[in-house]
Amino acid sequence: MREDRIASCADSEASRSRGSRAACCALVVALGLATPLAAQQTTATTPVSNASSQPSDTREWTTADDHAQMMRQLGITALRPGPSGNEQAPNHANYDEAKANPYPDLPPLLTLKNGQRVTSPRLWARRRAEIIEDFEREVVGRVPKNVPRVSWSVTATDTGTIGGRRVVGTQLIGHTDNSAYPPITVDIPLTVVLPADAKGPVPVMILFRPGSLPGALGRPLPPPPAGARPAFTPPPPAPGSDAPTTEQLIIDGWGFVFLNPTSVQADNGAGLTKGIIGLASKGQPRKPDDWGALRAWAWGASRALDYLETNRAVNAKAVAIEGVSRYGKAALVTMAFDPRFAMVLIGSSGEGGAKLHRRNFGEAVESLTGSGEYHWMAGNFLKYGASEATFGSKNANDLPVDAHELIALCAPRLTFVSYGVPEKGDAKWLDQQGSYMATVAAQPAFRLLGAKTLGVSDDYRNERMPPVNVGLLDGKLAWRQHDGGHTDAPNVKYFLSWADYFLGRRYTPGGVVPVKQ
Repeated sequence: MREDRIASCADSEASRSRGSRAACCALVVALGLATPLAAQQTTATTPVSNASSQPSDTREWTTADDHAQMMRQLGITALRPGPSGNEQAPNHANYDEAKANPYPDLPPLLTLKNGQRVTSPRLWARRRAEIIEDFEREVVGRVPKNVPRVSWSVTATDTGTIGGRRVVGTQLIGHTDNSAYPPITVDIPLTVVLPADAKGPVPVMILFRPGSLPGALGRPLPPPPAGARPAFTPPPPAPGSDAPTTEQLIIDGWGFVFLNPTSVQADNGAGLTKGIIGLASKGQPRKPDDWGALRAWAWGASRALDYLETNRAVNAKAVAIEGVSRYGKAALVTMAFDPRFAMVLIGSSGEGGAKLHRRNFGEAVESLTGSGEYHWMAGNFLKYGASEATFGSKNANDLPVDAHELIALCAPRLTFVSYGVPEKGDAKWLDQQGSYMATVAAQPAFRLLGAKTLGVSDDYRNERMPPVNVGLLDGKLAWRQHDGGHTDAPNVKYFLSWADYFLGRRYTPGGVVPVKQ
């Protein structure tokens, strides 16, 4: 495994690789991006018939108002409640592997809808279009054709030092044209930090996280406006841990970008008539196949890439997208739908991300159809949590696609699926095994396009995750479960070494946080 090029003084990695390089110790400090899992655990849904009357002005809508109107559009009168993440609750999620696969047959990956087998890249292009259509219509929604353009302008520049290396930082604002609907303004802040001494264009990682230029350069943040909540500040790294992700990137000669997803689209149902979704619809409620927040966040990343393509200091053919938890879902969606992205680091993404929808383990389809999370998805996704509707009822097995096909849409580009361990906070709720099964089941598409994969069989029903801290990193489709919590930080050094190999670059390891004597 290529991870063996990172010789860790704390890890004892399985060694099946081509060689090794010295690197840093133990765990990387968490990025601090993950939202607590409790916030993702869905409660029972009120039948639509009990919903209160909706305000006529959609700008005053609540999440309940929006959720109820989508149920009415779809003819749904009741949704099954999602499972509880509390194992003591009567409706707790299943964690018994013997009951985890009620629908073991996945939609065929390499078969066209007319039954023809996909045996060539040309036929894969047709199959890819079919998969995209199903995901857009039923799962993540369609980006409108009339979505306004974004114009980027520089608001500040500065220089500093990160990891002992000089950097130049740029703060930008992406103004979305709202001339067709002035009541909604969508201005997207973007922080870009690049090595100042690079001898040519550098690879860049877009991080789905809030940030600012002063914060990126380690400067004190300005106080928030009166009455506003303080900006998020990642916790300081623990002594002896790997350097922060941003420092590792700069030391290795990469740049990084902070993109706050909620500046593009709010992370709640009440925001669906606002943000970029509301601007494109001129404040009107969504249609069932309109985009949800995951697709909107991915759209924001694509607009950031538009800017990076104009920056001569950036290698726009070597841009990665990264996210954890719900932003891990968004990172996977970004990579799947925008083929300009070369790499993705998918952190602890769970249901709606790398986890199989058809698995009955932890978070479920019903978790994403309730009012807490439905806004991530297309309205049509609610159908698969319906217990009573004009069309009867549907469940996960009625979905025309599953997560293995979302991962396959990334082929043959560099795709790294990352998880932690439940003991450290990467909860069983996320279903690490179900995500590994989806990754295994995606392998045939990568191989068809000439990419090496995990090095295991395609038997997703029987393949089991490798031991913790043993990565499968020899191919362009990669998997590694680290021994940390709900973060991808302990896998960043492995991602960089792996990506550098395929980019033909020499990996330079980051340091460790000094231990005070």
